[in-house]
Amino acid sequence: MSPKVSQEHKAQRRSNLLEAARKVFIEHGYEKATMKHVMVKAGVSRGGLYQYFDNKEDLFEALIELQQMEAFDESLQAMLKHQGSYWEALVMTFLGDEKKPTDHMDPLAPSKLEYFITGRNDKRRQEHARKRFMQGNKMTVRIIEEGVNAGEFTPRFEPEVIARSIISWIDGMAVDHAILDSESIRLKEQTELLLEYLKWSLQVKE
Repeated sequence: MSPKVSQEHKAQRRSNLLEAARKVFIEHGYEKATMKHVMVKAGVSRGGLYQYFDNKEDLFEALIELQQMEAFDESLQAMLKHQGSYWEALVMTFLGDEKKPTDHMDPLAPSKLEYFITGRNDKRRQEHARKRFMQGNKMTVRIIEEGVNAGEFTPRFEPEVIARSIISWIDGMAVDHAILDSESIRLKEQTELLLEYLKWSLQVKE
């Protein structure tokens, strides 16, 4: 009789597989990456990988869901306490803890684009894309609305419109970044412009 594997050990195995998958998708992109690549990178057998994930699509969805969960893991109040203001909390959602414009894009962005664009007619991927969009939009709208209630923001447009504009701007830059080089799209400068636009549209109280 084989020994039981603890839930903590299973969770760690799954985490290790997702980290290996992240490296594989960054290196190969979504379309060219294979489950074999992940097996080799993680140093596991076929059974060791398929015990946790049914196929490449299942694995990739788990990976990008993990990213989003980590981004929104804290409650808004905890995030606010850590960031100091609703403006800082808002900027952190799309620039990370550094909250500074750079020429670096999420290295998984090209694979995400491949996944959603090549599967744009697939109902499963459509639903997954819609779910991710609505989760991100909901969090952004909530930060803006709480900022309004606190007197920090006096938006010129509806919070919903501003939230969707942020997502569209970031997604648009991600598309260009996947196709062109950083110098061509001038990612840092465009992000600086996005911040100035948001300060204007929200009328951020300094």
